[in-house]
Amino acid sequence: MPAEAGAPIVAKRRKAVPSGAVPILAPVETRDRGRRLAWSTAIFSLATGVSRILGLVREIVARRYFGVDGSGINAFTVAFQLPNLFRQLVADAALSAAFVPVFSELLERGERARAWRVASTLFWLILLVLGGLTALLIVAAPLIIAPFDLADEDLGITLSRLLFPIVTLLGVSGIVVGILNSYEHFSVPALTPVFWNLAIIVGLVVGVPQTDSTTSALYVYAGSILVGTVIQVLLPLPWLRGLDGRLRMALDWRDPAVKQVLVLMVPVMLGLGLINFNALVGTFFASRYIDPTLAPAAIDAAFRVYMLPQGMFSVAVATVLFPAISRLAARADFEGFRRTVSLGLRQIGFLLLPASAASTVLAEPIVRLLYERGAFGAEETEVVAESLAAFSIGLTFNGMMLMLNRGFFGLQAPWTPTGVALGNLALNTLLFAALYRVGIWGVPLAISLANIAAASALLFLLRRRLGRIDFRETSAALLRIVGASVVLAAVCYGVWEPLDDALGRSFWAQLLSLGTALAAGLAAYLISCRLLGVRELDALLSLRSRLRRA
Repeated sequence: MPAEAGAPIVAKRRKAVPSGAVPILAPVETRDRGRRLAWSTAIFSLATGVSRILGLVREIVARRYFGVDGSGINAFTVAFQLPNLFRQLVADAALSAAFVPVFSELLERGERARAWRVASTLFWLILLVLGGLTALLIVAAPLIIAPFDLADEDLGITLSRLLFPIVTLLGVSGIVVGILNSYEHFSVPALTPVFWNLAIIVGLVVGVPQTDSTTSALYVYAGSILVGTVIQVLLPLPWLRGLDGRLRMALDWRDPAVKQVLVLMVPVMLGLGLINFNALVGTFFASRYIDPTLAPAAIDAAFRVYMLPQGMFSVAVATVLFPAISRLAARADFEGFRRTVSLGLRQIGFLLLPASAASTVLAEPIVRLLYERGAFGAEETEVVAESLAAFSIGLTFNGMMLMLNRGFFGLQAPWTPTGVALGNLALNTLLFAALYRVGIWGVPLAISLANIAAASALLFLLRRRLGRIDFRETSAALLRIVGASVVLAAVCYGVWEPLDDALGRSFWAQLLSLGTALAAGLAAYLISCRLLGVRELDALLSLRSRLRRA
């Protein structure tokens, strides 16, 4: 074994260091970093935004055919959530979060050949292990589905078996995406879900009208998801050719870096899995204790709308910054690490607080415009809108959790967010038990309240670990942004209500009233941010100038 392969990666960065021991970023450098972040985030957000909008189109098409009220679509919702949970538990998200810091550190140390050998080993190990796990899940599907008390349990079992292979497919994709992100290539991985969504939309539009029953139509839906996932896995592969290495057949599991990724995966897997397990526990309460023929699909429909700003903004910021904070941690540049994480939190607040305010006060017209057609009626609009408003309360905190988790992963200290996620699961379960009685919207409200608590705990623990985290500057910026978001909410509702009364409820009338309200609210928000001195607006304005020059 070469000497370099035997060298473990040791992270000696557990205590706060005096400010004099590391270079402190000057204000100009901080502004430049903010502008670079805004530019990278804008490109990533644009790519992600296209995929999220297509995802919303996919949901609109699916709700037109299936609605949210019925045993079939609710069985599908549970069947799809199960492989999603296992995928998030052991596949792409958990794997990338454990892989990127180790791979980035090897690149930072100049050990590129070893980095690619480690990546190749993990690629084949993941393929073998997740292939076996997928086969086990397919066999055990009846036992996994049984606790949800579905009205059509046999359909749920068959659909879950069709969908479980996405666990393996997205597991190997996690390595490919992790490599590209480590080289700061974000756009291509962000665009692959575009083709995933397109494949599903085409499958629904072409296939569903050819079926003669809801059950057959749902099989078409599940098959389209599987085909789309294969496309999503294959598309990024050509972009690996332009890098300084390649994936090859290798099983060097004795390399300490391979072991380190696998060791890091355990708490990362538990942490991310526990976060996503909350949604499954919520589905359990919704299906068993509220309404198995309405509640799971209604909550899922609201969640899809809620995830649009989440995916466009917080995921973009956290993904763009993750390799950078991993490299800063590898260099023990804690001052740069603190400032970068704080910058990410402020950018997430700047982008998500207004989105939260708008989707809370305009939940009903948003849901009506997007979903109310075909099998989706006015009664379903009310239920889904209540759930969307409840989800929106915790939107910003969920985005901050993502950034703070990435901070701990970059420090290669993933057990802390795992502990927080475990506490979050316990709190969430208690809140589910307390709030499901108020109705379907009690489940997303419980998730929002638990996310607020978890984000606060993560911020406290990261600040405690680093000694400080620019808390005063960050909290002052967020208070200004909250003030501007309140103005946005008031303007949005104040503009929408009279227009809605005057124009009526045709599609184009709704589009005009809602679009005008959102445009007016956005203008009021930007003006308020300027008047309140929100510095995050400067990065946006510099981005506009850069786009003009480009």
